[in-house]
Amino acid sequence: MERIFLIGYMGSGKTYMGKMLAQQLDYVFVDMDALIEKKYHKAVSQIFAEMGEDKFREIERECLHEVADFEKTVISTGGGAPCFFDNMDYMNSHGFTVYLKLSPEQLVTRLESSRAGKRPLLGNRKGEDLRLFIEEGLVAREPFYSQAQLIVSGTDEEMMKQVARIA
Repeated sequence: MERIFLIGYMGSGKTYMGKMLAQQLDYVFVDMDALIEKKYHKAVSQIFAEMGEDKFREIERECLHEVADFEKTVISTGGGAPCFFDNMDYMNSHGFTVYLKLSPEQLVTRLESSRAGKRPLLGNRKGEDLRLFIEEGLVAREPFYSQAQLIVSGTDEEMMKQVARIA
């Protein structure tokens, strides 16, 4: 496997898991959101605010095509990346895709404690409002996420073990 794409909803642990997996495999780790921020000298939330989601998704797609040429790389995608253009098909044809599947309750817990204004689609949602938003988002994104070549779930440790078996 030259490339492993980690996909999943925001807060699912793509960056955390990606760093661990890359270290274990002696691969390079690339976080697509961080790459975009470095390239544009702006936070993703700022790009969303200034250019809108459509422009961000175009930038994200360009970034995806760029990293799909990297070798021995674990790539953490943005949560929405698989759901636009032909991105999911593109990732499946250019590497191995892994969906980190968490429950809405797990995601609420993680996002309430970690978001600190960095997640433009969440706004100020909390509690039940956040849970409903996540559930709706998962329903819309699941058809894309479920196309991954491997679907893992559970705690971070359990997911890491499942991913490590294939690597």
